[in-house]
Amino acid sequence: MIMGIFLFLSYGKAQTPNQRLIIFHAGSLAVPFEKIINGFKKENPGVEVLKEIAGSRECARKITELKKPCDIIASADYAVIDQLLIPEYADWNLKFATNEMTIVYSSKSRRAEEMNQKNWYEILLDKNVRIGRSEPNADPCGYRTVMTMKLAEMFYRNKGLAEGVLRKDNEYIRPKEVDLLALLETGEIDYIFLYRSVAEQHGLKFQILPDSVNLKKAELEGYYKQASVELSGKKPGETITQAGASMVYGVTIPKSSSNPELAKKFIHYLMNAEKGLKIMSEMGQPTFVPSSCATFDKLPKDLQKYATKE
Repeated sequence: MIMGIFLFLSYGKAQTPNQRLIIFHAGSLAVPFEKIINGFKKENPGVEVLKEIAGSRECARKITELKKPCDIIASADYAVIDQLLIPEYADWNLKFATNEMTIVYSSKSRRAEEMNQKNWYEILLDKNVRIGRSEPNADPCGYRTVMTMKLAEMFYRNKGLAEGVLRKDNEYIRPKEVDLLALLETGEIDYIFLYRSVAEQHGLKFQILPDSVNLKKAELEGYYKQASVELSGKKPGETITQAGASMVYGVTIPKSSSNPELAKKFIHYLMNAEKGLKIMSEMGQPTFVPSSCATFDKLPKDLQKYATKE
């Protein structure tokens, strides 16, 4: 009888497919990915999805340095996957969405009623105004903030502007941009450098910035490259120069994934125009699929339809 129970349990375990998916994703994807994951689970009953939300560079380092299990990583900057994961930890990188930098605030923010596209940087420089931003070495929004200010200095022809803003209120630097929302809500800070989609998703006020500053336009790629920032590299002590670029989100399946087939199924759901991409667009993040892919030849055949060869 005992042997019969043992055989039944062993057989049952052997026949149970791996239905767990571990997703690491950027903080700015929290709202759309919650809906996308729920939709995916509804189509795939029994699937368990575990997600970890962090700055995109921190997500990558959980794979490369901490060796944490991960089936999908979705980054707010596709370059994070290229720089920190390919080729050792991932083979390919699919682009799928974009965004833009804004200055986010609330009705309680100091000088909120004065804010406009001509004076926003003057308000941020006000010693009575407190600003928050994310850590450049952990989060793309952090290094995009630095680039935004360097581009603003060029655009407004205001020498020293970038340094003036970036040296302010550094006690309000956080690991990822969404960590700052609670500080804004309580009035501890007045303004945040943040993506437009996050502002829209949370019903916050935001100041639109000129296209020459907001990192939104692919057509201005050459102009954006004039701003750059030094970031930590793959190994301790190494640095890389991150040049300014239009915002592009990327997703991949790490080589270490324990469930690559289920992960691919999720990618198909994400890239479906009537499912994942529709949710992304509804949440304020424009999508562009198919898009150019430098690792096209490494893509699984069934995912190549979401990309074009560079």
